[in-house]
Amino acid sequence: MMRAMNFFLGLSLGCIGIIGGPKNTLAQPITTKETLTISTGSNQAEKTLSAQDVMQLVRQFHPIAKQAGIQVQQAAAKLLAARGSFDPVLSQRMAEKTFDGTSYYEYNNPELSLPTWFGVEVKAGVETINGNRVNSSETSGTSNYIGISVPLGRDLLMDKRRAALQTAKVMREASYAEQQRMLNDLLLDAQKSYWSWYKHFQVLQVLDEAVAINEKRMAFVRGAFRQGDRPALDTTEALAQLQQLQVQQQEAQLGLRNSQLELSVFLWTAEESPYLLPDEVSPIVPGGEPAIESSPLPVLDSLLLSARKNHPELLLYNYKLQALSIEKRYRFQQLLPQADLHYNFLQEGSRFANTIKAPLFDNNFQYGLKMSIPLRLSAERGNYKNTKLTINYVRWEQDLKSTQIENKVKAYFNELVNLRKQVALQTKAYANYYLLQRGEEVRFSIGESSLFLVNARENKRLEALQKLQELKAKLALASYQLSWATGRFN
Repeated sequence: MMRAMNFFLGLSLGCIGIIGGPKNTLAQPITTKETLTISTGSNQAEKTLSAQDVMQLVRQFHPIAKQAGIQVQQAAAKLLAARGSFDPVLSQRMAEKTFDGTSYYEYNNPELSLPTWFGVEVKAGVETINGNRVNSSETSGTSNYIGISVPLGRDLLMDKRRAALQTAKVMREASYAEQQRMLNDLLLDAQKSYWSWYKHFQVLQVLDEAVAINEKRMAFVRGAFRQGDRPALDTTEALAQLQQLQVQQQEAQLGLRNSQLELSVFLWTAEESPYLLPDEVSPIVPGGEPAIESSPLPVLDSLLLSARKNHPELLLYNYKLQALSIEKRYRFQQLLPQADLHYNFLQEGSRFANTIKAPLFDNNFQYGLKMSIPLRLSAERGNYKNTKLTINYVRWEQDLKSTQIENKVKAYFNELVNLRKQVALQTKAYANYYLLQRGEEVRFSIGESSLFLVNARENKRLEALQKLQELKAKLALASYQLSWATGRFN
């Protein structure tokens, strides 16, 4: 009898040591060459995947990450298109009229125009006019000219082309912030799926080991019953405990499979194919679990300062305000009268002289001045007022978003601090439940307790261990959520 009880006690205590906690294996980085591969630890049969590996794979291969990169390329293409407004233009105008056997005129005018950043347009060309009915105001024969076109009122300091180019430059910078915002959201979703998978994996590990222990306990109790050492009720008690744990095991297996599918959404190969996470791959914490629980806490003020300066959503508001400021300057210029001066210096023949021999308005010149202004400026005043109101609207949005971001940083920081305390307390609580179960088993071995009490202690210990693993997963996720709230994943 005593020998059987000692065997039972040794079996129970030895198995308790097995389920004391999850494995603490260090990760080796994932290699990403032609296809997605999972790193292998010291045991070649064991494959592992860390949170950092998931982030690396998402950045490299996920479709949304690639879409974010395309947005940057699109912004660069739009900037190139805006610069096209300042490209030199080579044009050719030709015309001829013949009627009833009479050649009225033949006209040929190749011209090169060069827009400049300051609103002045420089042009040069050769003009040839021949015919019997040429307008008397035109110069017959071949002549050349060099001229400029200068806006003296509207469009002098800001015109549509310059506004479009400056706005395109701002939008190119904004595309990098938008790319970072998309990546931040994507990486956070990936981390949520990873730590959900981690939690279900660890819970299943606990339950698998508990089921194995209770299967051995069930076999031992049945053997003791056959020998007359235990009552029949103990076999029922052991069976009920085993069945309860098997039900929990099935639920944990379902949760693990579903979490694997959720995580697989974020895993893609270099060939742009989705990757289904195999069952033999296990999650790990980079650097081991103690690194998360004992790592130094970040400084809240530094986090808030970083969020104000670097958060992509706040940067997007800054860029939007810059673009609106450009539009405001352009709309203000539209309130001015339009006055365009055109001047051409003329010479005979098709060859351009090296110097201008006469004063600009003395001989061999052509100029024109065009002036206009809407009498009420309704459209211009309306557009200018609307731009000013939009700037105020965006500034209020920015202030609200800044407050929301700061509150998120504080909330996730508080959650991180609180979860570290909860993990520490839950670790101690689990150790106490372990001692209680061990003590109950010692009492049971000497006949002062029952299998019901042993099972009750075991259930409490398993609940505490599962809760501990869930808190550890929440703690790890909280650190990533804090990085997301500041706008930068570290």
